[in-house]
Parts: sequence; C-alpha cells; structure tokens
Amino acid sequence: MGRGTTADVTAPRPAPTLAGWLTLGLAALSIGALMVGPYGLTPGEVVAALVGRGDPQAAVVVWNIRLPRVGAALLVGAALAAAGASYQALFRNPLVSPDILGVSAGAGLGAVAGIFLSLPVAAIQLSAFAGGMAAVAVVAFVASLVRNTDRTLTLVLIGVVIGALAGAATSLLKVMADPYDQLPAITFWLLGSLAAVTSGDILPALPAVAAGLVPLALLRWRINVLSLGDEEASALGVEAARTRFLVIVAATLITASVTALAGVVGWVGLVIPHIARMLVGPGFGRLLPASALIGAGYLLVVDTLARTMAQIEVPLGILTAVIGAPFFVWLLARGRRGWS
Repeated sequence: MGRGTTADVTAPRPAPTLAGWLTLGLAALSIGALMVGPYGLTPGEVVAALVGRGDPQAAVVVWNIRLPRVGAALLVGAALAAAGASYQALFRNPLVSPDILGVSAGAGLGAVAGIFLSLPVAAIQLSAFAGGMAAVAVVAFVASLVRNTDRTLTLVLIGVVIGALAGAATSLLKVMADPYDQLPAITFWLLGSLAAVTSGDILPALPAVAAGLVPLALLRWRINVLSLGDEEASALGVEAARTRFLVIVAATLITASVTALAGVVGWVGLVIPHIARMLVGPGFGRLLPASALIGAGYLLVVDTLARTMAQIEVPLGILTAVIGAPFFVWLLARGRRGWS
C-alpha cells in the first residue's frame, strides 16, 4: 500500500470515469434522438428495430431516415469539437475556432460553386472539401513568403484575409445565382443542415476524419509541449514548425470533410473545447476525447431540435449561433485571457 499510493490516486483515474459517463450519456441521447420525430417510437421499438425485430415500418424509419442523421450529427459534432480543441491548443488561445485559417469559408465557396454549376450532390461535397483544403493551402503558402518571427500571428492574419476573400467570392456567386432554384439551396447549405444526409454520404467522410484524428492522438504530448511556446518546445526537443504543420493539416482535413457533409456549422469548435477544458483541464491527451464526446452529444441535441422544434427544418447554424454567441459573451466577460 505505502509505495505508489499517491501516484495511483492521482491524475489518470478521473478521465476514464468521465469518458465512461460521457459515452453512456451519448448512447442515451442517441436512443432519444431515434425516438423523436413525426413517427414517434418507444425505446423498446427503437432497440427492436436496431436488432432486426419488431415493426417493419419502425425499422424503415430507424434505419433509413433517423440513424443516418444521428450518425452524421455524432460525426460532425465530434470532428468539429476535436478540430477546435486542436486549433486552440496550437494557437494557445481558447477563443480560436476551426475556421480561423479560412477552411469554412473555402469549403463554403467550393460548395456554392458546385451548386452554381448545377453539379450532383457528391460533386458538391467534393468541391466543398477541395475548397476548404485549398484555402488553408493558400494560407500556408502566403505565410511562408512573409518574413515574420511570429508565425502564429502571421497564419491567423492571413487566414482572416483569405476567409474574407472567399466570403466575397461566395457573395458574388449568390448574386449571380438563380433566385428561384440555386439561391435557396446555397443559402440553406451555408447555414448548415443534415436534412438530406444518407448513409452513403457519411461513409466517404469517415476515412478523412479518422486520418485527421489519428495523428492528433499520436501527437498529443507534442501538442502539450507546443502549447508552452516555441522556445520551450525547442528546448524540450520538439520541432515546433513541423508539429504545427502536422496539426494544422490534420485539423483542417477533419474540418473540411465534415463541412462538406453538413455545410457551415459554426460555434461548435469554439464552445465545446472550452467546456471540455473546464472539465478535464488543458492536457491534450484528455481534452481531445472529451471534446469529441461532448461535441457529438451537443450537435446531436441541436440537430434533434432543428428537425422537431418547428414545422420546417431549422438550419443548424442558426441554433448553434443562438446557443454559442451568449456563451462566447459570457466567456469574454469572465476575463480569462490566458491559456490555462
């Protein structure tokens, strides 16, 4: 008992316990989301449909309509929250969101261009993904040409500029679009929605999200060191520039892939990592899974409200802004300017 007791009692145990509760809560929320809708279901009917028993009509509703949407909400929420946690750790600022480098604006421009050209849905999603990745590639290229010692500030400023340019190009396409056919589709996509998501839309996004999450998990201790600053990271043997590049690529890949799936959904990557940080602390090894789990549950709740609170579908971006903006104001009012 005597030796090692302090080490056994300290840090590692609370995180798995919290992760277990979050996972349980996520499962309960998923069952609840599968129950809610014009065709109401009981928990028993949902479970029976999932295991291939019970009412055939309930099985069709669960498998063909609600389950793809629930899965998409979980994926998008987890991905955006994980990307937000990564960007905030990288830039050492809890007020940073995944679109800080213009990825959302670039993805929006790509999707709007696809809708403007009347491309099929798969091509529009591919255009959105390519637009998001291209925007960050341009930001990185321009930043490499700028001779400035503060690389983080340079990336952020250029990201704002590229995002503004992409937003202006998007507005131009909206002005030129057909007001009866293309413009409503463009507006609805830019506000974010999972209304038309199918299982076939989710499957292509899974490998991209996994390809971004795996490097972030493997680099978790380097990201912790990088959050101390470049000089401290170099003193501890971490290549700051290389690690920053890998984190940006991974987080951008995650953000672009789910933005192509759901449209522009704001505030998730800003609000959720901060909530997770208050629960588990700034250590990235705990922050990443906590952010992903909380983000998945949060967007699932928001999407369930979006499809049930009114007679028409409410875009996700509206609800996330209504919830996220007051939280952001509260966050600023607290005066927490430091990272920890």
